[in-house]
Amino acid sequence: MSRIGLKLIEIPQGVDINLNGTTITVKGPKGELSRDLHPDMKININDNVLTVERPSDAKEHRALHGTTRSLINNMVEGVSKGFEKNLEMIGVGYRAQMQGKKLVVNAGYSNPVEIDPIEGIEIEVPKNTQLTIKGIDKELVGAVASNIRAIRPPEPYKGKGIRYVGEFVRRKEGKTAK
Repeated sequence: MSRIGLKLIEIPQGVDINLNGTTITVKGPKGELSRDLHPDMKININDNVLTVERPSDAKEHRALHGTTRSLINNMVEGVSKGFEKNLEMIGVGYRAQMQGKKLVVNAGYSNPVEIDPIEGIEIEVPKNTQLTIKGIDKELVGAVASNIRAIRPPEPYKGKGIRYVGEFVRRKEGKTAK
């Protein structure tokens, strides 16, 4: 029994949901998202409440039930509130800055790493060691944050690198002399 799939999605004020066959389009104050869903899943909208139903208890339908509900919920939340990921840079000389629309990251390499902007993603640099990635598509925000983190992932000996704010990095002891 999918517990996630059974939860109701409450549609906030200012959000419109349109179903056209297997395509769902969600419009809100922050933008518009569209996605193709599996044709077996049934979506019902009644009085600003959206429910997802599955046709049978087959393994594939059970797996798709919660996934479909989560995808729709993330679309509704994205167009109403938006998503945000925060990164921090730890290390001597590690810094980031915006040059026009490009993000330039100095992370201990001989040359800085330049990242071109992606449609629908907004990158802010409040401090030179902190980054904020914002957008309405949860999947895209996470992917961009992961790509920036992959420039220099945190290492276990000194803890230097790019990490999510609040991420715990397990530290190793290193070599000890006797």
